[in-house]
Amino acid sequence: MRIVYLHQYFVTPQMAGGARSYHMARRLVEMGHEVHMVTSDQQAQTQPPAWRTTNESGINVHWTPVPYDNSMRYGDRLRAFFSFAWRAARKAASLRADVVFATSTPLTIALPAVYAAKRSRCPMVFEVRDLWPEVPIAIGAIRNPLAKWAARWLERFAYRNAVRVVALAPGMGDAIVASGYPREFVTVIPNGADLDAVPDSQVGLRIRSERPWLGGRPLLVFTGTFGLVNGMDYLVRLAAAIRSIDAEVRIVAVGSGREFARTKEMASQSGVLDQNLFLLGKVPKAEAAGWVRAADMTLALFTGPEVVWRDAVQNKFFDSLAAGVPVANNFPGWQSQVASEAGAGIILSATDMEAAARDLVKSLRDEQWLQRARVAALNLAVSRFDRQELAVQLDQVIREAYNSVQGTRR
Repeated sequence: MRIVYLHQYFVTPQMAGGARSYHMARRLVEMGHEVHMVTSDQQAQTQPPAWRTTNESGINVHWTPVPYDNSMRYGDRLRAFFSFAWRAARKAASLRADVVFATSTPLTIALPAVYAAKRSRCPMVFEVRDLWPEVPIAIGAIRNPLAKWAARWLERFAYRNAVRVVALAPGMGDAIVASGYPREFVTVIPNGADLDAVPDSQVGLRIRSERPWLGGRPLLVFTGTFGLVNGMDYLVRLAAAIRSIDAEVRIVAVGSGREFARTKEMASQSGVLDQNLFLLGKVPKAEAAGWVRAADMTLALFTGPEVVWRDAVQNKFFDSLAAGVPVANNFPGWQSQVASEAGAGIILSATDMEAAARDLVKSLRDEQWLQRARVAALNLAVSRFDRQELAVQLDQVIREAYNSVQGTRR
């Protein structure tokens, strides 16, 4: 089939950010589909063409320049959402799909997806990565009553026009059903572990050997967005608490976002910056994967009301499992429970920093526990979250969507 795949923030492994769409689309191509990715060029240069097309591992990627960064003000982000939706609608419709597949966030991706599906007279499959608008409303990003109404209308609009919905966690699937969408048309396909994209162990060893401040010391790694919902002050307070217990433990944070500068300032004021906490900024996905490979444990952070972290499906979690590295989570959400129950991670206190630091240092210094946790992490990646198996499930959902429409036409 010809699949038109809409994702505003598509990235390749050579770029920073989560690459779920790349890995899923690449596998759909390998299954024989023709995939057209419609996305934005977030780092566009001055006066670029309205659209440019590249081929990424067989995926036809159509890029349009819509600058975006997590540090942008909410009003500027909204303008980016609607600007992309306007451009993507016409481009996606011109590609004449057999199936339109759209992945959120933002929810505005539903607008070009529905338009393209109607113009192509084909079904639309909608993927829910985060529970919008519940999460932005809960954290105060959407406060205006009219904006709340519009966001909830857009959510209903997306579900109403989708013949199938994909959710990334069981709780998300339940919430979609609670909104009135038929359960039999909801499929849970979590984020996946890309077992074929894990760097060689020598990459991790080289990262350690090239940095005298690291070497063979215990290493905790955070990768991802420095955002408000991540509560990055926790990272700084944790580093300070760990330093008072075991000054040899090293913490590396890779990523960027609106909280990066503030986190760096707090770390400097706390006396941990470049002592036991090292902030590396934004790096390509492949380099971030190298740091995960070098880690003894990774760190996943969330803060705020339960709706924010309850169904968290962070890329960093699955990247860590694929590398056979246990995960420490500071929230009792779905991914935290999965890791803890499998023996592939621990859940830290969100409020008691001394207790969190003690638990981390104890785990990092217990080589027998670490070895068992590494095996458990890799077992989880292989048995439950292998991206290849999850892509087969997505292929089935897309085929069911296509066949359901063909049946009504007959």
